Amino acid sequence: MSPEILPFRARPYAPDLCFATIHGHRRAYRIGGSGPALLLLHGIGDNSLVWEPVMERLTDRYTVIAPDLLGHGLSDRPRADYSVSAFANGMRDLLCYLGIDRVTIVGHSLGGGVAGQFSYQYPEMVERIAFVAPGGVDHDVSPLLRLLSLPFAEQIVALTALPGAKQVLAGALLATAALPGPLRADAVQLRRALDRMPNTASPHAFSRTLRSVVDLRGQVVTMRDRCYLTARVPTLIAWGADDSIIPSAHAEVLRAALPEARVEVFDGVGHFPMTEAPDRFLDVLTDFLASTEPARLARTHLRDGLRGAAGVTVVPPARELG
Repeated sequence: MSPEILPFRARPYAPDLCFATIHGHRRAYRIGGSGPALLLLHGIGDNSLVWEPVMERLTDRYTVIAPDLLGHGLSDRPRADYSVSAFANGMRDLLCYLGIDRVTIVGHSLGGGVAGQFSYQYPEMVERIAFVAPGGVDHDVSPLLRLLSLPFAEQIVALTALPGAKQVLAGALLATAALPGPLRADAVQLRRALDRMPNTASPHAFSRTLRSVVDLRGQVVTMRDRCYLTARVPTLIAWGADDSIIPSAHAEVLRAALPEARVEVFDGVGHFPMTEAPDRFLDVLTDFLASTEPARLARTHLRDGLRGAAGVTVVPPARELG
């Protein structure tokens, strides 16, 4: 394990594994490179290593920060708040700890929902947003996740801590991966996510996280009702056409809420574009970063957006008048 360090000058090659103790809980993160900051957020039950196929190649032009969300990876698993807004708060705290004022935020699956929430809560910190098969767009979600949101499912998840259980589950995923159809690609990637999971299981953190965003009827949170507040932020929406976890049709739902967003659908790819097609994903992401100007929103943008949506004429206070 690396000691707790604060790498003010991150190296422009393989990101270092570091730790920060924030509010009494240890948080793991990988950081490397130099230049404008990119914050890479993983999905539920996963960790920062999901970005490994693209992380190192981004460090020659960007400062890359890839945290393990609380309850995931090598971060602590306290009895705590695992809601999307709490994760957004945690990312604000980590960036402040590192002395980073503004980022382009790239969020996959649950991390995409966190990216949307972060952009709503802290618009002055966001330069661009890249949603990668994000949660929190529409209700549809994998039936497996719906079932795992049920109260009894926590005991099933806890079985993964038993000796040999992970190998059995990995075998089942490999068997699924041998079947034809859209489940195949995602089964391979879920098996790899299982391999990345530490030996210490985190059933309580997983269940608390899942139930904050999913129930038996599907996803229970949405970013669509407040997307208008980030309409001026350059946005990329990337999705695999064969996604069996969150339907790729959600890309068009999100585009309707963010008509200026760039949408890229990866044919023959499932829920994990950055690991299934890393070269294509990297080309799309770096082109998006190079061809867009970073947003510079003030805190007053949130005020004006909320008042404008409510039909209230926005009049600057006297101290803002020239």
